[in-house]
Amino acid sequence: MNPLAKELNDQLSQHNPHVLESLSELGKNLFFPKGILTQSAEAKEKAHRFNATIGIATEGSGPMYLQCIQDKLSKFDPKDIYPYAPPAGKPELRSLWREKMLRENPCMQGKHFSNPIVTSALTHGLSIVADLFIDKGDHLILPDMLWGNYNLTFVTRCGAIVKKHPTFTVAGGYNVNGFRAELKNSAEEKGKVVVLLNFPNNPSGYTPTVAEGDEIVAAIKEIAEGGCDVVVITDDAYFGLFYEDSLQESLFGKLANLHPRILAVKLDGATKEEFVWGFRTGFITFADGNDYENEPVITALEKKTMGIIRATISNCPHPSQTFVIEALKSPDFIKQKNEKFEIMKGRALKTKQVLDSGKYNSCWDYYPFNSGYFMCLKLKQVDAEKLRLHLLDKYGVGTISIGSTDLRIAFSCIAEEDIQELFDIIYQAVQDLS
Repeated sequence: MNPLAKELNDQLSQHNPHVLESLSELGKNLFFPKGILTQSAEAKEKAHRFNATIGIATEGSGPMYLQCIQDKLSKFDPKDIYPYAPPAGKPELRSLWREKMLRENPCMQGKHFSNPIVTSALTHGLSIVADLFIDKGDHLILPDMLWGNYNLTFVTRCGAIVKKHPTFTVAGGYNVNGFRAELKNSAEEKGKVVVLLNFPNNPSGYTPTVAEGDEIVAAIKEIAEGGCDVVVITDDAYFGLFYEDSLQESLFGKLANLHPRILAVKLDGATKEEFVWGFRTGFITFADGNDYENEPVITALEKKTMGIIRATISNCPHPSQTFVIEALKSPDFIKQKNEKFEIMKGRALKTKQVLDSGKYNSCWDYYPFNSGYFMCLKLKQVDAEKLRLHLLDKYGVGTISIGSTDLRIAFSCIAEEDIQELFDIIYQAVQDLS
């Protein structure tokens, strides 16, 4: 083991051994090297005559660039576009995102957590978490309505065993009892468990109520109190898109500093929150289970995370970080974001109004939804994949089939005035196949 990795592990062992025990073998071996980047950072501070360290080209006092590119980006200083960004992301962006998280999640006030580290959007954050905490055979707790890419990230890449629970009760609420039972079974079998909470959920578009959220947190705490180490990931990709009665905050705030055996990891990003999907700008934030500031634990996790970033993509794109900084600092940011939220909310509520008309009851039910981008139909008469293909071939309508009964509809990309027509077409397609 590299001495730097051993040093980080010793820090964890001394200040919270449960975090060390939760790491994968790869996670335990990770470190941030004192190599080119560290030496370049030192040179940036002290090399006042010549700086011949980092692998970029310069002209005059700034980075070299092509004018045909700069012409399109003329509002931005070349130093904020062309050089490499720091491995953990631009410090200003990390600070601004932390302020935003605290502003939008009052339950995080007074909690001790790391500065967000910049990732190449949420999928990269999930990959980092998998590398840090998943060994082959480890259990990952998920609802049965889940984003399919979790399988590639956690199962195919790292060998996790997914333990699913039914997402909803018969009455239509979140199935906390099913979650608790699966959590308890895995804890008894493994002594360590990884939980992934994705709210608003993809594909169902559901976020638990405040009461359901409290029950989820209580179930996790109960398992930790029983002696199980728990890594809880909150995949907050669609954070903020809450349209009806539900949690309005990430559960990360309630999980942070809850119990020494609980490590909370928040994944979020500008990707969907700020409607900049192609920017690929996300964040990963850690909170260990101690209710006091535990800087050595946070530092160790940050350095291991930076080690993964260095080993895979080196650093995240600089221009998109600059663009997000400009957005967060804009006096129009909140106003414009609220305008887009109202459009999204209108589409969600219109979808529910259309579905509640009773016109389609013979063809499908729908799963509860109150947030996010999506909702799912539960088909009664036809196979979901056959319907998906028929909709494409005859009507030019795209949907996503999930299993034999579920059809996912992204109301996020359908204008409110077109939603009635969309479901009428799906209804007619079901009639065609029936």
